[in-house]
Amino acid sequence: MSDTTTATTTTTPLGKVLGEKTAKALATHLDLHTAGDLIYHFPRRYDERGEHTDLRQLEVGEQVTLLAQVKSATVRPMRQRRGTMLEITVGDGSGATLTCTFFNQAWRERELRTGRWGLFAGKVTDFRGKRQLNGPSYQLLRADATQDEAAEEIEEFAGALIPVYPAAAAVPTWTIAKCVRTVLDTFEPPADPLPGSVRANRNLVGIGTALREIHRPSSKEELFKAKYRLKWDEAFAVQLTLVQRKARSAAAPGRSRPRRDDGILAAFDAALPYELTEGQARVGEEISADLARAHPMHRLLQGEVGSGKTLVAVRAMLQVVDAGGQAALLAPTEVLATQHHRSISAQLGTLGRAGELDGDPAGTQLTLVTGSLGAAARRAALAKVADGSAGIVVGTHALLYEGVDFHDLGLVVVDEQHRFGVEQRDALRAKAAQPPHVLVMTATPIPRTVAMTVYGDLETSTLSQLPRGRSPIASHVVPPERPAFLERAWQRVREEVRAGHQAYVVCPRIGDAAGAEDDGEPPSDSEPARRPPLAVADVAPILEEGPLHGLRIGVLHGRLPADEKDAVMRRFAAGDLDVLVATTVIEVGVDVPNSTVMIIMDADRFGVSQLHQLRGRVGRGSAPGICLLVTEAMEGTPARERLDAVASTTDGFKLAELDLEQRREGDVLGASQSGKHSHLRLLSLLRDSNLITDARAEAAELVGDDPTLARHPALAASVAALVDEERAEYLEKG
Repeated sequence: MSDTTTATTTTTPLGKVLGEKTAKALATHLDLHTAGDLIYHFPRRYDERGEHTDLRQLEVGEQVTLLAQVKSATVRPMRQRRGTMLEITVGDGSGATLTCTFFNQAWRERELRTGRWGLFAGKVTDFRGKRQLNGPSYQLLRADATQDEAAEEIEEFAGALIPVYPAAAAVPTWTIAKCVRTVLDTFEPPADPLPGSVRANRNLVGIGTALREIHRPSSKEELFKAKYRLKWDEAFAVQLTLVQRKARSAAAPGRSRPRRDDGILAAFDAALPYELTEGQARVGEEISADLARAHPMHRLLQGEVGSGKTLVAVRAMLQVVDAGGQAALLAPTEVLATQHHRSISAQLGTLGRAGELDGDPAGTQLTLVTGSLGAAARRAALAKVADGSAGIVVGTHALLYEGVDFHDLGLVVVDEQHRFGVEQRDALRAKAAQPPHVLVMTATPIPRTVAMTVYGDLETSTLSQLPRGRSPIASHVVPPERPAFLERAWQRVREEVRAGHQAYVVCPRIGDAAGAEDDGEPPSDSEPARRPPLAVADVAPILEEGPLHGLRIGVLHGRLPADEKDAVMRRFAAGDLDVLVATTVIEVGVDVPNSTVMIIMDADRFGVSQLHQLRGRVGRGSAPGICLLVTEAMEGTPARERLDAVASTTDGFKLAELDLEQRREGDVLGASQSGKHSHLRLLSLLRDSNLITDARAEAAELVGDDPTLARHPALAASVAALVDEERAEYLEKG
């Protein structure tokens, strides 16, 4: 670099390096403002001339960039409107092909000649069973190039490996590649924030080398080293944050709530009509020991649907009540809060009705607080919460409002934590004079590396065995190529009802415009609209008049008034309804042991973990359960493979791994909650488990020696950039 050239640093505005027009496009379409933003906008993948993307793996709706060869070109008049359509068929050497369509642009046929290679970018759509790119951007390689010259031309995009960037229609990947090359020409990398000892221990390349090689790799080996270093930075930043916060919470003052041998818990245990499973007993001891310490417990309790988590939570709450405190159980919906209140009330019996005529004076009181309580009932409930007579308080986010004051909040139990925002959970914690003990429960199995990365400052307990008497669940896909299977599914519902059982029918949507989260797009000449997801409001009357005519059918969804929702659930639980047509409002906590069959409509519109949760609502009694996954997804498509996987196993941890493979991992790391721009891009919680484990070990050693990273200011600043405060809070609170 000459002395007259101004160095570009991570904070340099892009306008100074690329010009204002280009900088504005990058800012508007990709939220990239500084040279650092662009340098940390890493390629999604790399293409090679000899190793093409497998077209068979493309998924409808995906934004893609392909290195492909033109196989044929045809121009024909459009049927629905005036004008012509140019269809280009491209292939990648795998045998699969893809159609690229251009409307009223027949002139492109002159340059898109058979045999030409080029980069094609666009959104994959489906038209009459054929995948296509509609009006893609493209850049052709020179038509007259020899093999050596073509290789040189590809080199212009970054050597033999062509980086393919997350792009936008207005800023395609090759434009981003040119911008990155321009920035790299004058880029001065920051001082390496990683301590030299860590770099040496883990054989990591310097940050400057890593940032250059990730964009312009000189070889596959150097690219691997660059990616490994940058993944390490992401993992290390998250683990340092979690280890620091875990250390702080372990040292925070709390109030000890030790177990009593002669209290409500002892009486409750003595009255249990069954023995605890081995897992429930073990986890119960772990929680009991935590509660007895003078520091707040932060524990995650995960277990399969029906593994008995609620019983473990009730026993923990009773230990706190015995020690003079109160416990609050926070549920995500009124349906679930009411269900919890009803089931805990049944479990406690007279021990939960102290002060009532038939109550045990040695017991406590159980109170429900929801937004739909009438004024008088609400005043009475809040008085019991405030004076401490209600030892156990069950509620929704209504517990967070002003005017809900606890006498001595000792334990917060959060059920299905992923449905609450960080602020909501924190608001409930703030209602205690000292930080309360916190138990977070989830029925969504969490892969080990996710637990380590997202819940790394929580101790984790796992319930894996189901209580005795629970029945197995058989799952089957009802596919479009076998229309008779759907007819048989409705027959099966009738058979179960005749046998005295009940059924769920689950739909992705409620039914009016406000509930339509996926109503398709208006059709074009080449692309018909995708059918809207099936809705409860539409499906219920069809079933009543058609295949389930004569059965007692109820409807349940989140937009019903609270008293109506509760009335429907009570009727279903009492056996006064045969079939419940519902949205995912029944996904967690709903417990009707007599339900034996569930039909999930448009099953491909749900996530893997969601399907697993839903089917856990059946087979909760002595009769076996069956779950039927109805779909229009064709055989061989990723959506269908996902459903086949769900049908093939009831192992929630296997399915959680599959779910993680198919989801954007940024969502797992909280990007969707904070809504902020994040640099956590390369790390795979699934594939990089060993790296994450190593980063955890190095983080624990470094924080043990330097708790605030005072001796490593550059590292502290790097961590702050990668894991901003809002994300750090998300990671802490899980």
